[in-house]
Amino acid sequence: MPTGSLRVSASLPSAHAPWQPDQGDGTYCNPVLHADYSDPDAIRVGEDYWLVASSFSHVPGLPVLHSRDLVNWTLVAHALPRLVPEDVFASPQHGKGVWAPAIRHHAGRFWIYYPDPDFGLYLITAADPRGPWSEPLLVKGGKGLIDPCPLWDDDGRVYLIHAWAKSRSGICNRLTLLELSADGTRVIADHGVILDGDRVDYPNFKTLEGPKLHKFNGWYYISAPAGGVEQGWQSVFRSRHLQGPYEHRVVLAQGNAPINGPHQGALLDTPDGESWFLHFQDKDAYGRIVHLQPVTWRDGWPVMGDDPAGTGTGQPVLRARKPRSPAQPVQVPATSDGFDGPALGRQWQWQANPQPGWHSLDARPGWLRLTAQPRPALGNLFSVPSLLLQKFPAESFRATVTLDFAGPDPAGRCAGLIVFGFDYAWLGRRGQALVLATCRDAEAGGVERDHVVSTTPATTVWLRVTVTAGAVCRFSWSEDGIVFQPIRAPEFQARKSRWVGAKFGLFASGAGSADFDDFRVGGSGD
Repeated sequence: MPTGSLRVSASLPSAHAPWQPDQGDGTYCNPVLHADYSDPDAIRVGEDYWLVASSFSHVPGLPVLHSRDLVNWTLVAHALPRLVPEDVFASPQHGKGVWAPAIRHHAGRFWIYYPDPDFGLYLITAADPRGPWSEPLLVKGGKGLIDPCPLWDDDGRVYLIHAWAKSRSGICNRLTLLELSADGTRVIADHGVILDGDRVDYPNFKTLEGPKLHKFNGWYYISAPAGGVEQGWQSVFRSRHLQGPYEHRVVLAQGNAPINGPHQGALLDTPDGESWFLHFQDKDAYGRIVHLQPVTWRDGWPVMGDDPAGTGTGQPVLRARKPRSPAQPVQVPATSDGFDGPALGRQWQWQANPQPGWHSLDARPGWLRLTAQPRPALGNLFSVPSLLLQKFPAESFRATVTLDFAGPDPAGRCAGLIVFGFDYAWLGRRGQALVLATCRDAEAGGVERDHVVSTTPATTVWLRVTVTAGAVCRFSWSEDGIVFQPIRAPEFQARKSRWVGAKFGLFASGAGSADFDDFRVGGSGD
């Protein structure tokens, strides 16, 4: 693994998972992942399902999740230990980096095509989805090329469909088809736009993106969302010919359900022939969370979710029978970390490519030591690459960590527990004082404002944040880890960042270092 990469180990399971979709009675409730696994794509290989998602500029990138029933998921790897170009991602690039990927299995290997909207379309492959994955190969360079998906056709030819980001290319609402070499590594023909959303006969048809290309029973199908992330729908196109012309139907929309959006995802089958659809819902500060919809086929078209009116356009379900699949234990992606193993848990990500010395699990065994990194001239933490963060795991949860500030106190040392986004708040030590610091509009240069909690805290303190519905955050602290004192300050409203939900985790800045232990995440009442 390259120098400075994030070492990975299993994490401690939460005593009480803050979100569990498996109801234990043969049913599940949505979402199946109440965490920011944006732009999910998934495949089935045998009895195993593998899911990948966007990760933007967070490192390691391209999370890989595993399930055997589409309901219980675990985070098993990241396909990108570091982002390329290496020099670009040495500093935070909010909203850039890894956009919507596609995962496929072909010729005994796993293939992920992923886009970077500023550089082009990349390919990585692996024999095992848990890794190791190959180094990224640029298949087609250019700005604004996004959301690629491959298809190996029956005649052996290889194709790649992709969408466009208007912010980089000036083009949107169109899908372009490329033909690739037999090894899938380079473009040999550009077949141009095969779907133009401006010509689709449907009201306010805009922002066609996220295409997934399939072939069933002699038909080519393209599933793709349109209408925008927050208020859009899921379209499906089909044709007997890859380059069209295509028929069109809207197969999933919000309808009367409380699940807005329903945006791009993966059309899957089970070993016994059931069909299911994984998609995301934009939930503001919680990010883009993942839902699972049953699928029925009617006249050669998929109908997703519940279709009470029989129109062929389904709406998302909140609860349903689980897919018929092999038995699987109840599982969720890890959140807690005792820092007792040889590596950090897979849930942790940095804000940029990590550097040697940012953290150590050896300097004080059983503890995580973060070496404080300088703050930029801007003064707040928005552009600090060494924040160690993870996704919100539920609508309501509680996170607690032990902070030890032993040793000399260099000027400017800060460390603590942070909730991060365009606005952020952290509870911890600034010099000798225990403070709750908040920053509004951090990207625009907002300044931190301190609420002093104690001027004489103990060297070791326990820090806690409790998040409740609506991403409302309340901080508290303790000197014994048992009795926690609520901080008499206004509640903090968590806020999303650039294309991602709010995150929470740990940091140390300024000078010196700080030690953390026993990072525990559970339900808000635990």
